[in-house]
Amino acid sequence: MIKEVEAKTILRKHKKIDSWFISQYGFNLYRGCMHNCLYCDGRSEKYNVNGEFGNDVTVKINAVEVLRRELDPKRKRTPLKKCFIMCGGGIGDSYQPVEKKYQLSRKTLQLLYEYGFPVSILTKSTLVKRDADIIKKINEQSRAIVSFSFSSVDDEISRVFEPGVPMPSERLEAIRFFKKEGIACGMFLLPVLPFITDWPEAIEDSIREAKNADVDFVIFGGMTLKDGRQKNYFLERLRENYPNLLTEYRHIYRGDKWGNPVREYYDSIHKTFNLAAKKYKMPKRIPPSLYKNIIGENDLVIVILEHLDYLLKLEGKPSPYGYAAYSISKLTTPISSLKDGLREIKGVGKTTEHIIIEILNTGSSSYYEKLLVG
Repeated sequence: MIKEVEAKTILRKHKKIDSWFISQYGFNLYRGCMHNCLYCDGRSEKYNVNGEFGNDVTVKINAVEVLRRELDPKRKRTPLKKCFIMCGGGIGDSYQPVEKKYQLSRKTLQLLYEYGFPVSILTKSTLVKRDADIIKKINEQSRAIVSFSFSSVDDEISRVFEPGVPMPSERLEAIRFFKKEGIACGMFLLPVLPFITDWPEAIEDSIREAKNADVDFVIFGGMTLKDGRQKNYFLERLRENYPNLLTEYRHIYRGDKWGNPVREYYDSIHKTFNLAAKKYKMPKRIPPSLYKNIIGENDLVIVILEHLDYLLKLEGKPSPYGYAAYSISKLTTPISSLKDGLREIKGVGKTTEHIIIEILNTGSSSYYEKLLVG
């Protein structure tokens, strides 16, 4: 069932830049999702999505008008920060089937082009190809990245767990389509499904197919199962299709409030991903070349330090960079003005200081670039 509502606000602002998407702003045009992926955590009570998830969708019919007001620089005392605007959300794919009728995503992209914002899109739907014309215009003006999420590249498994979504083979073809149009593309290999698509062979297959499609980066993650509606629904579907795995799931999902599996499992699959990504020299985060000159200097330092933190932890090594990035996110002055006093920032030691200076001078870090694909 489709329910039309009028929203009071659309634009969502994060407290600091999100280093996964290089974005501090995003929005949901729809609540609920007809893709009906069995593992979607949008089904969780946490997100307050009313109705039957997978069938009922709320459409924010005035979204474009509201967003126009929220983006209009004439209405703002403080301009929006420079970054990608994120088009896509966990509680409603912007290119789910209702988009064919309402075209809110297309109209929103036209608005973002009008205001000159770079755009990052994350979807499971090949419907995004419809908007290639406006995405190309945005890319030429500022920058656009189109990413697709996968749990694997296996069409048969996708038919079971992603019943309302184009097959992985179709999504890979959509990536090839956008790459031919000069648009940067990413694969979000998440969530991989425990004991189904998290095997070393399955993860390597996905990265190899991403490489063959000329993907610019692969971001990886495991599956969360939050107690309540999401976990109950998924386990019922698992019982129907893979009943022998129920015990294994109960062993690794033990009621963590975020729905995370036990640490041992989490570390194991990330180690597997790291080895496969290295084999194919696949960047494990969005490379700096894709956001060069898009974000401010403080955010640039934060993003690269957070990426370094992630990459070192993938290797099982300790990292001081996450704490340093957090401290820098609290600064109210340009970090370049503190070049002679970087060590006074909490978490910034001699090595981190050198990396920050290199980032400010060159826009990246040689150590980071090496870890990103190695």
